[in-house]
Amino acid sequence: MITLAIAEDHQSLVDGITLLLKYEEHIEIVGVANDGEALWEIVQKKQPKVVLTDIKMPKMDGIVATKLIKKQFPNTKVIAFSMFDQEDAVSQMLEAGVSGYLLKNSPLEEVLKAIETVANGNEFFDASLNIDSIKEGALFSNSKPILSKSEQEILKLIGEGKSTSEIANIRFTAVSTVEKHRKNMIHKLGLSGKGELLRYAIEKKYDFE
Repeated sequence: MITLAIAEDHQSLVDGITLLLKYEEHIEIVGVANDGEALWEIVQKKQPKVVLTDIKMPKMDGIVATKLIKKQFPNTKVIAFSMFDQEDAVSQMLEAGVSGYLLKNSPLEEVLKAIETVANGNEFFDASLNIDSIKEGALFSNSKPILSKSEQEILKLIGEGKSTSEIANIRFTAVSTVEKHRKNMIHKLGLSGKGELLRYAIEKKYDFE
């Protein structure tokens, strides 16, 4: 049995996929969400085998959601389902850990094929994507710093145990600015909170040079 969670903010599209899969006895839809936070809650409770997710969603986008899913539930397979065919969007989802990427103009039967393929441990990418070229670009981009110079400096101070107010004083900036940098780093690194950010700074021994 393939357990499936779907995240898509267009309900009509969700209804179409649900109708398609309704009579597939080997697939069970365990949850449907219209935003990333709701998807994350479903995944934590149901731990589906496959997740089909949009990229641009309210509250939490598909990139962050995918990072969280793959971090805590590495055996869950994620398929991106998006209208975006730009290399940047595809490469970001690849880096987040997806096993497949489908465009929304794909036939619904293609969605079924993708779900079955990734559930069996394989990858499935829309035929219109030059996936080999995109993968090479994603690998190259991984050599670039993820965080800005300011974020690296703040992360170093976090790793030294400094509080937000202490960091603001050291950097002669507002507490709200430091808080904004913290949120941006959590987002970029696919973390789920301030505690994980501190552990990241200590355990990864980030190169701040």
